[in-house]
Amino acid sequence: MRPLIYSEKKAAAKNIGWEREFQYGDDTCYLAHCYPYTFTDLRDDLDNMLADPERSKVMKRQVLCETRAGNSCFLVTVTNFDSDHTNKKAVIVTARVHPGETNSSWMMKGLLDYVTGSTITAKV
Repeated sequence: MRPLIYSEKKAAAKNIGWEREFQYGDDTCYLAHCYPYTFTDLRDDLDNMLADPERSKVMKRQVLCETRAGNSCFLVTVTNFDSDHTNKKAVIVTARVHPGETNSSWMMKGLLDYVTGSTITAKV
């Protein structure tokens, strides 16, 4: 597990963000366990998915509650909205239950990309 480093000097000089190497002395650096996934990333990713005409047919976003920081905590539903929901089985998946679990946000993004995708398996 190699930590990630964000170097202010490297970002200014080469427009490079988080990576796994250190290059400059006398620099201000930030360390992370894995690649950060911000609330802005979440909002942008969900906005992009919902802007896709095919994905938006099977996906909706609601605000479940607000976090202590004032951010929206989203409930994302993926289903065939045209069918009867009375006797459907459901799977509930959560991510980012604790603040440091950025890797679970990346996993949820991958899951949503997959299950809302155009492959035959995703449609089934």
